[in-house]
Amino acid sequence: MPRVGNAIVCVMHMARVVVIGAGGYSGAELVSILLEHPRVEIAGLFGSARRGDGKPAAFSEAWPRFRGRMDLAVRATDIAEVAGLKPDAVFLATPHEASIELAPQLLERGLTVFDLSGGFRLQDAALYPVFYGFSHEHPELLGRAVYGLPELFRAEIAKAELVAVPGCYPTSAILPLRPLVQAGAVRPGTRVIVDSISGVSGAGRSPSQAMLLCEVSVRAYNVLKHRHNPEIDAYAGVPVVFTPHIGPYDRGIESTIHVELADGWDRARVGEALRGAYEQEPFVRLCPPGVWPAVNDVKGTNFCDIGWAMEDAGPLKGHLVISSAIDNLVKGAAGQAVQCMNLRLGMPETLGLGV
Repeated sequence: MPRVGNAIVCVMHMARVVVIGAGGYSGAELVSILLEHPRVEIAGLFGSARRGDGKPAAFSEAWPRFRGRMDLAVRATDIAEVAGLKPDAVFLATPHEASIELAPQLLERGLTVFDLSGGFRLQDAALYPVFYGFSHEHPELLGRAVYGLPELFRAEIAKAELVAVPGCYPTSAILPLRPLVQAGAVRPGTRVIVDSISGVSGAGRSPSQAMLLCEVSVRAYNVLKHRHNPEIDAYAGVPVVFTPHIGPYDRGIESTIHVELADGWDRARVGEALRGAYEQEPFVRLCPPGVWPAVNDVKGTNFCDIGWAMEDAGPLKGHLVISSAIDNLVKGAAGQAVQCMNLRLGMPETLGLGV
C-alpha cells in the first residue's frame, strides 16, 4: 500500500462508468446521481449532442445546471471508443432499438451493461412486435438478461452481465403486488386493476405539442395496449388491466391498485405479507394506516412508498386498495440502475443513493 510519511494510505477503488444516451432525462439523472457517488468516476458520456459547428457539445451545454460540475463532451457513440475507456459499467439510457443494437456489441467486449430501455425486459420475443412495434434482433440475449429489480432478484443481479432495468410504471406496480401474489392473496380468476399517473418527464425530452405547459392535462393513453402491461404481468405474477395516465407535473408516478382477495385474507394478513417482504428493504417504505403515498414525498429519491386499505366487513369486504409512489426518473430509472450497479460491483447497495 502507498505511504504518506509513516502512515499507510488505503486507496479506494473507483469504478469507471460510461453513460450512453446522456442527453435525455434518464441520462441526465444518471449523471446527477453518479457525480455524488463516492466510488464512481464518470469516464465518458455518449449520445448525439452537437453544437452548431458540428463538434461534440459539452454535457453542460445541454444541461446548464451541471455547468462547472460535468463539462465532458457528449461524443457520438462508438463501441471501440467506449471499450477503450475500460469501464466497469456501461449504462444505456437509449431508445429500445438502440439498446438492442448496442448491448450485444458491448457484451462481446466483456463489458457489463445496465439497460434502462425496454429492449431486454421481456423474456418472450414474440411480445415485441405486439407491444413495441418491432421484431427483436437479438432474442438469444433475452434469456441472459436479468430483470433489475433488486428487491426481487438481488442475487441474480450481483452476477449479471446484462441487467434490464425495470420500467417506471412496472416498478410502481410490481413492488406492491408481488409479495401478495406469491402469498396466494389474489382471488383466483380475478384480474388486478392498476391505474397509474405519471409526470410528463416519462414521455421523454423530444418536443411534443401534447406535452406543452398549456396543452398537457390529466388523460389516459395507450389504453389496453401499453408496452408495460406484459412486463407487469410477468414479474408481478398475475394478469393486470393496466391504464396509464399523464399528469401536469414534471416527475413522479402514483399507482392505485385494486385487488380482490382470496378467502381468509384480511387487513392484518395483508400487512403481515407486505412487512415480511419489505421491512428490511432500504428503498421500500410502508406507510402507516391512514397515510397515503404522494409523489412529492418521493421526488428526487430512490424510495417506493406503499400504502393500503380494505374493509374487513360490509359490501367491500375482501377488496384491497393499494397505492404506491415513486420518482419515475430515480427508482423508476436512474436510481434503480445505480442500485443494480452497486450490487454488481460489490458495493453497498445504498451507496450514492441518499441512504
